[in-house]
Order: sequence, then structure tokens, then C-alpha cells
Amino acid sequence: MNEYSEMIEKALDEFLIKDNDVKGLVDSMEYSLMAGGKRIRPKLVLEFCKACGGNPENALSFACAIEMIHTYSLIHDDLPCMDNDDMRRGRPSNHCAFGEDTALLAGDALLTLAFETALSEKAVKATSAKAVADAGRILASFAGVSGMVGGQFIDLSIEGKKVEAEILEKMYGKKTGALLKASCVLGCIAAGADDEKLKAAEEFGGKIGLVFQIIDDVLDVVSTPEVLGKPILSDEENEKTTFMSIYGEEKCRQIAKKLTDDAVKALDIFGKDESAELRELAINLLNRNK
Repeated sequence: MNEYSEMIEKALDEFLIKDNDVKGLVDSMEYSLMAGGKRIRPKLVLEFCKACGGNPENALSFACAIEMIHTYSLIHDDLPCMDNDDMRRGRPSNHCAFGEDTALLAGDALLTLAFETALSEKAVKATSAKAVADAGRILASFAGVSGMVGGQFIDLSIEGKKVEAEILEKMYGKKTGALLKASCVLGCIAAGADDEKLKAAEEFGGKIGLVFQIIDDVLDVVSTPEVLGKPILSDEENEKTTFMSIYGEEKCRQIAKKLTDDAVKALDIFGKDESAELRELAINLLNRNK
């Protein structure tokens, strides 16, 4: 899905509001939004649109919206009141570069810009009024209390506590899995897919979301700051229970492999050729080293 990279970067830059009256705020937003990264979520939007027979370009508004929400979550996640991380993607976190107050506002601004983007006239023309309304509802649901924000709250509330794997799975399903599920579903919505494909897309997103977080837990222990582009052993320092602390590396990788197999199976409804890139992505997420 590397062919989407240039398309996504260009669209993000175009949707980013340039307002000289608040240039410092815009600079802070741009610093994190245009910092690169894997762009997994917007690529999922575009590829699921394609897998459903749609034109990926028609899903760009939804793809950019989900990346804006993801970026805002990273800015807030790094804040001293949250994970208190000084590095992100190999350079200073937003609050280290622009100050805690501006970073907080930059996150807020990206969240609201996400909805402005997903509900834009451009999005309506590319898809339909119904698709845009459905997309707005999905974004709000999966990013909010029952999704990512709720997962972050659970994460903070269990710091320093020993919890069961079931609680971790629920937290990861919300904190990480929710936006990945939303990404997959948004692509289907952009293409006008049926409910059966929407359900399969959500299942795929949920499975790879859990894999993503399990591998994150592993890499936080076995990788290096140079490879990851952020500090390691942060979970241990914050006294967090993780899949690594419960199961160890070997068992974690076994669990992640089973989840990946299930995620790939969920793609059968889209056809083998149509879902080839998605299958490859799932395997790459399992085997990633950063």
C-alpha cells in the first residue's frame, strides 16, 4: 500500500488549515501531523475502499480525518499528565517542542479538524451525504468514551496495579483497536459496502489492533530507542501490566500469530485478490520491529 503514501501526505497538507492569526498553534499541529510515521490507519481506509470496489481517492477525507484523530491522541498521550514521553518518531514530543499548553490545544484542534474534514463538502461530493453522516457517527463512537478515550482512561486507571489479561485485552481493544476498526469500516462506507463486509472489516481491524498492541508491548522491552524512535521500558517505568509482563515474549508472539491468522480469515469475504494487500499488512504488523 506504499502507493498511497504520497496521496495521503498531500491530502493532509491540503486539509491542514493555515491561519496566520494562530501560527504557533498551526505550527504545532503541523509538527506532529506531518511527521510521517507508518500511516497505517489512513492506508487501511483507502485499501478497504478499494477492496470493496471503490475508488480510494474518494475516501481521502475519511482517511485524513482518522489520521488527525490518531495524531491528536499521540500528542496528548505524550503529555506529562499521561505517559510523560519526551520522544516521538525520533524527535522531541510536541509538548517538548512547543510547550505543554500549545500541545494540548494542538491536540484539541486536530480532533475538531478531523470532523470538519470528514464532514466536508469535498467528502460529500466524493461519496454521499449518507456516507458522510455514517462516517461522522463512526468516528465519534470509536474515538470517544466507548472507544479510544475510554481505553486511555482504563490505561491510566490501572497504572501500578496488577490486572488480568482480560482487562488488558478490553483496554487495548478500545485504546488501539477502536481507531483501527474505524479505519477499516470507513473505507467500506466510502465504497458503499454492505453490512456483511462492514462487519468483516471491523473484525479485521479489532484483531490487528490487538496484535499491534501486543507487539508494542514486546518491542518496549526488546527493542532500542534508536529503532523505535521513542523511549523503551516506559511501561515498566510507569508500573504498567502488559502482555509481556504476564506472558513473556514467546507466548505473546504465539497469541499475536493466532490473532493475525483470524484477521486474515476475516478477509475471505472480500476475495483473495482484492484483499491481498490487507493480508500482507496484517503479516507485516505481526513481524514489525518498530
